[in-house]
Amino acid sequence: QVQLVESGGGLVQPGGSLRLSCQASGFTFSSYALKWFRRAPGKEREWVATSTSRGVRTNYVDSVKGRFAISRDNAKNTMYLQMNSLKPEDTAVYYCNVWYYGSDYWGQGTQVTVSS
Repeated sequence: QVQLVESGGGLVQPGGSLRLSCQASGFTFSSYALKWFRRAPGKEREWVATSTSRGVRTNYVDSVKGRFAISRDNAKNTMYLQMNSLKPEDTAVYYCNVWYYGSDYWGQGTQVTVSS
């Protein structure tokens, strides 16, 4: 079965950096686009970034462009989100996502808190 496991979250000061990881299993990782989403306290879940199956194309929500970078290592079945110049408004639970055979699959999420 499809499994997605996020890691790498934590508490960081404004301006700091974190790298999130998403370890995937249960599907042919290299054949599918993957996404990062986040849910901030009291807000709806928000799409953050997408990587196409081979990582050739990426897209980002405007609020993170130039600060975040999505990447993937298809040999390790792992996706990453490098987050730089973090702001308090980036505080959220971050989730990885794959659309596989007509269904959305999600990990359990990893908490990112940006605070001084």
